[in-house]
Amino acid sequence: MIAEKEKKVGRKAIPVAEKKIGCKIYLTKEQQEDIENYGVGASFSERCANLISLEIEKQKEEEADTVKIIDLFAGLGGIRLGFEQGLKKQGLHAKCVFTSEIKKYAIKAYQNYFGNEKIYGDITQIKTKDIPDFDVLLAGFPCQPFSSAGKGLGFSDTRGTLFFEIERILKEKKGIGKPAKAFLLENVEGLVNHDNGNTLNVIIAKLKGLGYKVNYKVLDSQYFGLAQSRKRIYIVGTLNEKVDLENFEKSTATFSDIMERGLPIIESTFTKKLFNNYSPDEVVGKSIKDKRGGKDNIHSWDIDLKGKTTKQQRDLLNALLCERRKKKWAKEIGIEWMDGMPLTVEQIETFYNNKNLKTMLDDLVKKGYLKYEHPKKLEDGQRKPDTSKPKGYNIVSGKLSFEFSKILSPNEMVPTLVAMDVSKLGVVDNGGLRKLSIREGQRLCGYNPDEYDLSILKENEAFDLLGNTVCVPVIAAISERVAMALKRA
Repeated sequence: MIAEKEKKVGRKAIPVAEKKIGCKIYLTKEQQEDIENYGVGASFSERCANLISLEIEKQKEEEADTVKIIDLFAGLGGIRLGFEQGLKKQGLHAKCVFTSEIKKYAIKAYQNYFGNEKIYGDITQIKTKDIPDFDVLLAGFPCQPFSSAGKGLGFSDTRGTLFFEIERILKEKKGIGKPAKAFLLENVEGLVNHDNGNTLNVIIAKLKGLGYKVNYKVLDSQYFGLAQSRKRIYIVGTLNEKVDLENFEKSTATFSDIMERGLPIIESTFTKKLFNNYSPDEVVGKSIKDKRGGKDNIHSWDIDLKGKTTKQQRDLLNALLCERRKKKWAKEIGIEWMDGMPLTVEQIETFYNNKNLKTMLDDLVKKGYLKYEHPKKLEDGQRKPDTSKPKGYNIVSGKLSFEFSKILSPNEMVPTLVAMDVSKLGVVDNGGLRKLSIREGQRLCGYNPDEYDLSILKENEAFDLLGNTVCVPVIAAISERVAMALKRA
């Protein structure tokens, strides 16, 4: 019987995934020596593969802890900065994959701090498909439409519709199966009550409609270790849970904690007249404006800024200052009430009787303390002179009419920084008066001036950005909770 042919025994087949392919690489002599020294393996090829595998694993671990963000309406990048700080406390790393901003000097400051990253312009001109996939959307969308400092037009203002750009991006990313895991939005406190709350209701409904668990709250920066009272609404949402915005740890500060000392003072007509009538200590904490009264207010006539006034004229101005705000005059004049209406000689005589009244009033008009004008009617949301009504006398100057609008007190916090008047905040220093410094402004918003350099900008540019920016520690505190939610997802 012929024996069966013995079966051939060969090497075991190697799975396709484990098959190795040859790759040609070019190395410097130093790189070759490093591979020989630090690599593990029987051959140079194995040592190369070992080092490459280790680096790949390291990159994968870092990627697992990385949260990709986009920064819209970025400004100085305060939301990004605070978000990075909050994530870091939870062992996560933020990677910004897209930034949008249109102000040239904001972009200059942003790139100077974060590096020369590409900054995209008008978000309305950018298609969602051109925005890299991301985990979290950050946006301090324009606040002027909802701000008391603006006209409060809300969604009827073209800037107000920019919220819908946020909605568009979130919606379209979700539509292609790449939904953002979370978002953090910031706006002015006025958004809460704008249009009797309808504007905010629309925003929240839109975000919830995209499947997010949404929460919002007005928070004041003064309780987050800053010497500025800045109330802002923060809107957050994640796909998996509602982020808690209650019971943050509180810490407080006063202006003296961040104040610079020994800076140059301003010698001007205004400061000379101010200190001819008051000592530096007496002006601390005072407001400088003509349209309000009270013990904490200094008026232009108190320092004869526009010309010499008599005691009788000052008494008249102080009386008119308060009386012109009373609602009874709107009814008598026949206009909708406004905060400060021109009154005729006959109307003024009812609360200030002086035989020389007309002469006194006309002299005050000539010097610029008063103006002689028609009452204003409300028309299309704006005040316009009603020439059918008789002219009357009214106070001329508001809080932005003078070189300084407020003298800060070292022992108190600073009122909300507003872009239009932050450069008019005064500080008593060196026995005189100076402006709030840019470095002080940065500290009031939580930017470390030793790290974030705004000296590359013009003063008015820096103050404009600081007046519109977020308070970094508040963002950081919220972001830490967002990070915790992301880790639980």
